[in-house]
Amino acid sequence: MAFTDIDNPELYFQCKIYTGNGSTNAITFDGSENMQPDFVWVRDRSRSGYNHVLNDSVRGVTKYLRPNLTNDEDTYTDAITAFDSNGFTLGADSSNGEHNVNSQSYVAWCWKESPTAGFDIVAYTGTGNNATANISHSLSAVPEFMWIKCRTSNKNNTNYHVSLGNTKSFYIDETNASSTSYDYWADTTPTSSVFTVKDDGSYDEVNAASDQTFIAWLWSGKQGFSKLGKYEGNGNSDGPFVYTGFRPAFVMTKSIDTTSNWNIFDNKRSTFNDVDDYIKANANAAEDTGSSDIQMDFLSNGFKIRGNNDEVNGSETFIYMAFAESPFVNSNGVPTNAR
Repeated sequence: MAFTDIDNPELYFQCKIYTGNGSTNAITFDGSENMQPDFVWVRDRSRSGYNHVLNDSVRGVTKYLRPNLTNDEDTYTDAITAFDSNGFTLGADSSNGEHNVNSQSYVAWCWKESPTAGFDIVAYTGTGNNATANISHSLSAVPEFMWIKCRTSNKNNTNYHVSLGNTKSFYIDETNASSTSYDYWADTTPTSSVFTVKDDGSYDEVNAASDQTFIAWLWSGKQGFSKLGKYEGNGNSDGPFVYTGFRPAFVMTKSIDTTSNWNIFDNKRSTFNDVDDYIKANANAAEDTGSSDIQMDFLSNGFKIRGNNDEVNGSETFIYMAFAESPFVNSNGVPTNAR
C-alpha cells in the first residue's frame, strides 16, 4: 500500500518567517533538506497598507505581481535578487519596501516546481478575439487548482478549483463568491497535458488579445503532500474535521457561496494549536492574531475547524488548498505525530 508520494514535504514546500534588514539578506529555510524555490509568496506580517508579492523562476527573479491587486507586473532589481539552493536572497528593497524593511517581520510561502510535487508554472500569450486556446503544461496530472494572472495589463487574479468544476471561477484579489458569469474555461475540464482558456468577448482575464502575456500557477493534489478540496461549514465552534492525509504546514480557505476573505494559516506563525494567526490573501491588512472564532487545529491527518466565524465555518461550502509538514504515514509505514 502506498501511504504517500513524498516522504519529506520540505523538498517541495517551505514556510519561512524572517526579519528584514534593509540590506543584502540571505534567507535560509529551516528544514532538514535543501530546497531551491521556484515560486516565492511574501507578506509583511505587521503592517497594513502593504501588499502580498509573488516572484517565480519562469518570469525571472526581478518580476513580481501582487495577488491582492489587479495591477500588471512590476520589475524591481533590489527586492528578491536570487533563488538560492536552500532559500532566497533579498536586496535592500529600497524601491517598494515589501520584502526587506529593517526590523519588519515577514512570512514567505515557497514552492519548488516539480511534477513529483504536483506544481507547474506556465507562461503563455493570449489569443483574444473571442478565442479559445489550449495551453500545454508539464504537471503530468490534471490541474486541480489554477491561478492565472495577466502580466501586461490590469486584470483580476483568476482561479479554477476542481471542486467547482469548469463552469465556475473566482478572483483571489476579491471577496466575491464563485460565479458562472464568465466562461473563462470554455466549459472544458483541464487534462493531464493542457488547460483551456477563453476570451468570451466581454471578459479576457485569462485569454486577452495576442499582445498580452500571462502566467499560470498550477497545482494537482499528491497523496501525503497536498490536497485541493472542499468542506461544509456547520456554523458551530465545534467545526468540521477535514481529512488531508498529512499534518498541514499551510492551509488557505475561501467560501464559495458568500462574500468572504481568502484566509491563510500556517505552522510557522502559529507553532501550536489552536492555529489562530491568519493573513487575508485578498487584502493589504496586517496579520490577524489570537482570534477565538477564526481558528483551526493542525492534526496528524488533517485540520479541524474550531471557530464559528463565517470566514471559515459558516453554514456554507468552503474550498481549500493545503500542503504538508509531514505525511500521516510515511512510505515505511511510520505514522506522524500530532502537534
